[in-house]
Amino acid sequence: MAVVAALISVLACAPAGGLAVPAEARPGAAGIGDADFPTDGNGGYDVAHYDLAVDYTPATRRLDGVTTIQAAATHDLSSFNLDLAGLDVGGVTVDGSPAKFAHKGDELTVTPSEAIPDTSRFTVKVTYSGVPAPAKDRANLGSYGFMATSDGAFVASEPDGSKTWFPNNDHPSDKATFDFTITVPAGVTALANGEQVGQPKTAGGRTTFRWRESHPMATYLATATLGRFELRQGRTPGGVVNLAAVDPAFKGSLDKLYRTSAEVTDYWSTVFGPYPFSSTGGVIDDYTAGYALENQTKPLYGGFDPDATIIAHELAHQWFGDSLTINRWKDLWLNEGFATYAEWLWSEHKGTRTTDAIFNDYHGRPATDPMWTYPPGQARPHDLFNQSVYVRGAMTLHALREAVGDETFFLLIRTWAAEHRYGNVTTEQFIDLAQRLSGRDLRPLFDAWLFQPRRPA
Repeated sequence: MAVVAALISVLACAPAGGLAVPAEARPGAAGIGDADFPTDGNGGYDVAHYDLAVDYTPATRRLDGVTTIQAAATHDLSSFNLDLAGLDVGGVTVDGSPAKFAHKGDELTVTPSEAIPDTSRFTVKVTYSGVPAPAKDRANLGSYGFMATSDGAFVASEPDGSKTWFPNNDHPSDKATFDFTITVPAGVTALANGEQVGQPKTAGGRTTFRWRESHPMATYLATATLGRFELRQGRTPGGVVNLAAVDPAFKGSLDKLYRTSAEVTDYWSTVFGPYPFSSTGGVIDDYTAGYALENQTKPLYGGFDPDATIIAHELAHQWFGDSLTINRWKDLWLNEGFATYAEWLWSEHKGTRTTDAIFNDYHGRPATDPMWTYPPGQARPHDLFNQSVYVRGAMTLHALREAVGDETFFLLIRTWAAEHRYGNVTTEQFIDLAQRLSGRDLRPLFDAWLFQPRRPA
């Protein structure tokens, strides 16, 4: 009987298709391996899907959550970490069995009852609660993450603020699909990424909304923005589902946001290739954040009425930043330089100013301007959103366009968006593609614009 019991135990722990069990299981790393952000993300597993169930009450600012994560081990795991800041953990299970856990700072360490074999899929469920507090001053953004408002919450998490409201692998290199179930007081609207699943259901004075983003998404792009919103829904002329939402303080901007988001989405589809997601639009909340964020499918504008240029920037990110996501933060210019150049292209498209004129204005800045001493190809954690990452990143693209010509340049941009759709990208990959399509050695150009601390000629 002892032999039979031992065999049953082995079978219970074995991954599908074999009897192998971890021989030398070890903990997953407490960081994902980004040298500039060593404590962000975690090693040892890859997330496939997040299922977030969140109950939030604006009057008390209390959040009760259950996050269920489907993941796969990338080596034999004795334990692993999740990122979670400032909330109390009530319990953790792995594949339905209670797991030991320890929560210190931003790290939630989970030790399952049995080690998890390499490549095995597993499900971890975390129950947690508390009053979310936003993250502060990452690269001088001020506040970011989950930010309470008088009627709900403004949720904009770049670069690493998702840990303020749900446990996750908080780094852009680990993308996943998402389901959201959000319960709020009746009269409050809950907006999340993707498309709404069914109609909201109200019972006992509370309403539950369900949203689903079925395309891979970085955690910093996830949102659960809550409040009293006026909505306009429909489709762009090109057929993409379009949702605009504005706080009543901005009700006069609803139609403009809806129309401009539709126009920009359809135009970028002709420049960058097919729109990568199933819906577009935007949200204006009455929260003075001082910035906008390209939350996937629902760009978020914090306390201001965005003009067409800003909308063009945030929606360009749906291709460059959201569909194509950087693998490491040092390559942030692949997001911001591309979206800034999209602003210039929009200006040219509308007949306002040419890209040449904008480029020349910036290039005319004195050689002592800080932009020239800050190469955008190596973003820095203490100054992540430096203007050079945006402007000099955009200038890099214009210099490239001048070097290879319009036909090759726009072929390159469309090919870049198509070949890496829903994936993660690096500067080296972009340079390699540019060289392949142009048939030229472009490394001196990229070196001068992205990596040298001086103004290129």
